Amino acid sequence: MSPELICVVVLGLMFVIGTWRDINMGFLGFIAAAGVGGLVLHQAPEEFLAGFPVDLFLTLVGLTYLFGFAQNNGAIEVIVHWCVKLVGGRVGFMPWIFFALTAILISLGALFAVAIIAPLALSFARRHRINQFMVGLLVVHGALAGAFSPISVYGIFINDYLAKNGLTATPLSLFLAPLAFNVAFAVVVFLVLRRRPGLRAEADDALNQADSTAQTVVDPTTRLTRSQIPTLIGLAAMALAVIVFGWDVGLVTITISIALAAIDPAAGKAAMTQVSWPIVILICGVLTYIEVLQEAGTVEWVSAGISAIGVPLLAALLLFYMSGLISALASSLAIIGVVIALAVPFLESGEVHVGGFVAALAISATIVDISPFSTNGAMLLANVHSSIRDHYYKQMIGYAGLMCLIGPGLAWAVAAVPTAIGS
Repeated sequence: MSPELICVVVLGLMFVIGTWRDINMGFLGFIAAAGVGGLVLHQAPEEFLAGFPVDLFLTLVGLTYLFGFAQNNGAIEVIVHWCVKLVGGRVGFMPWIFFALTAILISLGALFAVAIIAPLALSFARRHRINQFMVGLLVVHGALAGAFSPISVYGIFINDYLAKNGLTATPLSLFLAPLAFNVAFAVVVFLVLRRRPGLRAEADDALNQADSTAQTVVDPTTRLTRSQIPTLIGLAAMALAVIVFGWDVGLVTITISIALAAIDPAAGKAAMTQVSWPIVILICGVLTYIEVLQEAGTVEWVSAGISAIGVPLLAALLLFYMSGLISALASSLAIIGVVIALAVPFLESGEVHVGGFVAALAISATIVDISPFSTNGAMLLANVHSSIRDHYYKQMIGYAGLMCLIGPGLAWAVAAVPTAIGS
């Protein structure tokens, strides 16, 4: 068996084992890099580990560490309360407030924005008899709308990878295309479901139990604690330093986090527990193995097979559908990284516009994230009352299936085809 084929088989096994046994694919990536690099390519450890992305590691740790402070001390809830006051507590606007908050948080680097907003949003929906499925969908679409900003984990990951491979990154189109796409889907969801009664908890106790956070959302207060003030200042400073001055997001967030930890050491220790180590391991492990794939010539080998289809746009469409189907069961970031890596030579040929391809891929791989098997979907389902969870689960499966069917095709038609024709 050729080294190229061995690499592809190992990659497939990573996805199968990771999904089947619920093992972090990053760990599998490190093992695969050592196995294929050491045994097949006869590389030394410093060679098969050369693809470890140190700069991305710092960025992921810094962002999730900083938002750990905000999540632990309630600074996020303060931002929610301020937004509620802006709309005067009007219930009808609240689903869109939750959509916007999730989008803003994830666009600034809060990777688990759905986990932060979903408890507030669903408890509010229960309390006010709003369709809980509609509100949940708006929270997830909000996360996907902001997921690819230039300073988000997804955006930094993709733009850095393109730049390192000599391809022209288009941060603005990568951000705006998924944003527009998910806003459009959210509008459709809202119009279709807003007047439907939606799911109800079977016991009145469950409704009246509605978390204390729900009541705070109804009657917000802007009084800040001593721990929240420096955290909010730190978040504002991070946005200013990265967006306006273009400073490195990893070093900026780590510096601000250290300053906050110096002010309150106990909070610093607690925030460290919020660092998204599973995501850090996932991305770093997959990218380490992708470097081994490139050294083995697998990327060029697969890309040649893609190009052999003869119709570049058709090949892109097939890649998008593959990404959507796999992403519904596995990590979106992992599949995006793999597909971009495999498509690099294909994109270098100029047959498909890089910006349009990457934007459509980003949409295709994430639009299915309402699936209960994805991270966002699982976090949403975890906050649904147990009495309606089974029904909610079935609705999520149905919506995810619909997204798998139409999402990649629409992304291809809206983002990839026009840019290819224009170029």
